[in-house]
Amino acid sequence: MPETILPLILFALVSTSTPGIATTLSTASGAQFGFRRSIPLMAGSAAGLASVAAAGAAGLAGLLAAVPSLQLAMKIAGSAYLVWLAFKIGRSGPPNLDVSMAKPNSFFGGASVQWMNPKGWAMGLGAAASFAALAEGPLQLALLLGAVFGLAAALSLSLWCVAGTLLARLLKTERQWRALNIVLGLVLAASIVPMWRPA
Repeated sequence: MPETILPLILFALVSTSTPGIATTLSTASGAQFGFRRSIPLMAGSAAGLASVAAAGAAGLAGLLAAVPSLQLAMKIAGSAYLVWLAFKIGRSGPPNLDVSMAKPNSFFGGASVQWMNPKGWAMGLGAAASFAALAEGPLQLALLLGAVFGLAAALSLSLWCVAGTLLARLLKTERQWRALNIVLGLVLAASIVPMWRPA
């Protein structure tokens, strides 16, 4: 079983590590408030992504069981979105770290960011379509995806938060940020490959 879920873990780690709403918030919060005061935001965001992935898997897995050809359509749509997102990330500049927050965001603020985040829904639904064979039913798939995406988000958001202060100090130019974003975009695009390997 560990070998079979390795592509899912890689997919979750890479997709939660790429720049987006939650990572930018974590980076900005780390730069402005430090790691400890940013924990509620990161915990809420990780729990929010876990619940989004689980909800998507629970509903989608049942639908995929009834209409197996839908899995291919979901895989194509999810891959196309992730390629577009990788391209967008690769062309982006530095994140806006000058966000004026009077206090760190709350647990529920972090969770609501994920519930409204199209990237989070696309990741969860794409993973459900691509990795449905890892579970015997919708509930098992929901639990698996919820756990994997929740832990991956907790790890990646923690790293972005810690990196917030360092990135703000080390990366001074737009060119440096562009180089980082190109690398992250390429890594995200490469994470699509395991989704297309035969089961």
